[in-house]
Amino acid sequence: MHPQVNPPSLAEQAYLFVRDRLVMLNIPPGSPLNEEELGAELGMGRTPIREALKRLESERLVVAYPRRGTFATDVNISDLAHISEVRRTLEPMATAAAASRATDTDRAALTELRAQLDAGVPGDNAELLRTDLALHRAIYRCVHNPFLEDTLIRYDNLATRIWCVFVPRLSGMAGHVHEHVPLLTAIIEGDAEKAAALTHAHVTGFEAAIRALI
Repeated sequence: MHPQVNPPSLAEQAYLFVRDRLVMLNIPPGSPLNEEELGAELGMGRTPIREALKRLESERLVVAYPRRGTFATDVNISDLAHISEVRRTLEPMATAAAASRATDTDRAALTELRAQLDAGVPGDNAELLRTDLALHRAIYRCVHNPFLEDTLIRYDNLATRIWCVFVPRLSGMAGHVHEHVPLLTAIIEGDAEKAAALTHAHVTGFEAAIRALI
């Protein structure tokens, strides 16, 4: 018998909706966020929207100014080194843990994702970025540490915003996403050392690709 999963609260629904629009820059950096408009769009009152925006502020995706309102944070390339330092430290440790801790159900889900990648990654950059996010989040779930998972998602979100700024000038985005195939294989096969090494190379490659355009 499967444990009952409670549906997400209104605040959680609002958070997930606004978060991914901010991450993908569908809400452009510096843009104001209007609680009333978001509430109307989502069919809910202002209270859950306000709760979601407070959470997003703690994750550096929005910033609130007294008497001015709430705005999407700017994307500063100067943050790249700080974000990359955190990811180089945490991500290899996390994927090594995923290789050790993933359940049979987790490994089956990753195997399905790997098959989808092998079948061909969509060529549209926005779709590639969404695929990249989905892959990372699937891997993070296999760590089975909710505190680490939240932290990994937070910094991956910030890194993805930088990707979104530079992706029109980047080549080889499909190749970057396809790099997940050997990483998924290492996790599926329980090879923690290989998973960590591939992850370090992946994160380092992201930073190098962005720096080459600065």
